Amino acid sequence: MMNRKQMRHYWFPGASALAGLALLFHLLHLGTPSGAALRAGEQDLLSYDGTVECTVFPGRDLRATGIPASGPYGRSQNYSTLSVETEMIVQELFPPGSGTTETPVGPWVSRIDHHIFSTLQQKNIPTANIAGDEAFLRRVTLDLTGRIPTPERVMSFLADTDTRKRAIEIDRLLDSPEWVDRWTMWTGDLLKNNARSSQIRRYDQGRNAFYSFIRSSLAENKPYNQFVSELITAQGDSFENGPANFIVGGRMSMGPAQDTYDRQLVQTATMFLGMRHFDCLLCHDGAGHLDLVNLWGSQVTRSEAWQMAAFFSRARIRRPIREPNTSYLVSEARNGTYALNTDSGNRPTRQPADDGEPAVLPQYIFSGRQGSPEDSFRQVLAEELTRDPQFARATVNYLWKELFGLGIVEPADAFDLARLDPLQPPAEPWTIQPTHPELLEELSFRFIDMNYDLKALMREITNSQAYQLSSQYDGEWEESYTPYFARHIVRRMTAEQLYDALTQSSGVAPPLRVRGFPEQVVWAMQLPETTGPRGPVGPFLDDFLRGDRDEVERKGSLSMTQALALMNDAVVMEKVRNGPGEAGRFGPLLASGMGDNELLDYLYLSTLSRFPASDERAAGLQRLQTGNRVAAVQDMLWALYNKVDFLFNY
Repeated sequence: MMNRKQMRHYWFPGASALAGLALLFHLLHLGTPSGAALRAGEQDLLSYDGTVECTVFPGRDLRATGIPASGPYGRSQNYSTLSVETEMIVQELFPPGSGTTETPVGPWVSRIDHHIFSTLQQKNIPTANIAGDEAFLRRVTLDLTGRIPTPERVMSFLADTDTRKRAIEIDRLLDSPEWVDRWTMWTGDLLKNNARSSQIRRYDQGRNAFYSFIRSSLAENKPYNQFVSELITAQGDSFENGPANFIVGGRMSMGPAQDTYDRQLVQTATMFLGMRHFDCLLCHDGAGHLDLVNLWGSQVTRSEAWQMAAFFSRARIRRPIREPNTSYLVSEARNGTYALNTDSGNRPTRQPADDGEPAVLPQYIFSGRQGSPEDSFRQVLAEELTRDPQFARATVNYLWKELFGLGIVEPADAFDLARLDPLQPPAEPWTIQPTHPELLEELSFRFIDMNYDLKALMREITNSQAYQLSSQYDGEWEESYTPYFARHIVRRMTAEQLYDALTQSSGVAPPLRVRGFPEQVVWAMQLPETTGPRGPVGPFLDDFLRGDRDEVERKGSLSMTQALALMNDAVVMEKVRNGPGEAGRFGPLLASGMGDNELLDYLYLSTLSRFPASDERAAGLQRLQTGNRVAAVQDMLWALYNKVDFLFNY
């Protein structure tokens, strides 16, 4: 068995991945898939010939975890497993407390549940049970606030006997400042708020102004249609008026003005209508190009796409002082049209049809409303877009995907409007695009009736039994079940969620400094964009694939780099070393003389949001009672951070 000196070596930077994993198993006495115990410190792991059964390591059947593999349903994320040179036994993903309670039964009060469970019944797909309180609390806290629950909150929630405690907890989370942090990050991703991109520099001041506008709008729970209208119609100085940075972000360099109008339409249609195919239609008719991709798009002409882009033809972006690091002024001109007179830039030649007009006036493709020369074009667009049912559909679908891991329509930014209505199905081989078309329509109109209240929509979704299903599935799971939400889909925590979980659980919260950002923050979810901060935290977040809000998308896939980061990265080691210190979460507990059982409970509650299982308790108590208590807490923290269920939102 390893002595103390050997153990300390393996969990400091520079340790081999294999030795670190062996220590992990030794400390936590992890079980085999069948439940048999394996004392890793007493058995030669390299000679073990068992099957690896884990979502993080090769060999596990992904269908048993609910983690979708890459492939159908338009998922771009690669839920690959990590590669290691030797097979090892690790604990099942589903920890104690993620267990299930009752099976969902009808009649269902929630319309969401009515649609989800009636569809499952029609397709004869068995459903998972409802998640246990520990799993539910951890999931909903991560989803709504980006944080894991505190140990005090877990204990209070588990002790609460109120039958409405889940609904009460959802309300509490929705009203928390952490909700604002988490959804400011999500909205910043959607709107691609950054200081520098491949096409435009907003500069730090523009990014900050945009961030402040997003954050304040969420804090006051501004109706989402109003929020989007303010973005589309924004004018003013980009350093002073946050929404002006939405228009600035559509600026296209190295081309004629029409390239910018096109880009502004593409970002608007993609972000608010879930319709990225305008990017294709602005180059050519859909016929002959989108026939196998998007039925609606295959019937749209390039001139119709030009009419949509023409809504931006009076938006003017100029810099009052042509010097580096100066703002942009956004205004709406009194005249201007989308001229068909280009033969250069980023799009094919723009020329009128035979005997056609040399310029295009705006027309909203779905309502037919035209912009007259006297109109403010962007105002007309804002009015038409935010009253369009597709605006509500796309918003509902984006939020559903964020909370469930998969949209009702996938890909979420590739709606096909010719394939939404089950009463008017498309000709074969096309099929209805949404997995639950009636649910999507009903939720969309509910969202409109809610006055586009994002919190109210999230409240309705998270209170449903469908959202509260366990990720554990007792029956034989088939991949074809995945789009019907028969279980909750397991996801890796985002980069920011993971860092904040490390910070909260350890109590070690150094300030995060971002270039040009006046505020010092300690939570990654409060960062204004997905670059920085200074020091080792930025590269650590990059390891977990947060993207750059420009050319690199955020991803939830796994890698060996991530496994090594959790074992050896300076960010993790700072939390491990200082967690038992005076300023850490565990220092005061050690100083108070807290008993071993209580301390072990607190370690598990702080990191995994649950109490330890019996075998974990035995192994943990053995470690806490061996040698220096501070060192024992450090070892336990490190091992818990490297457990499978710490990394995942299940």
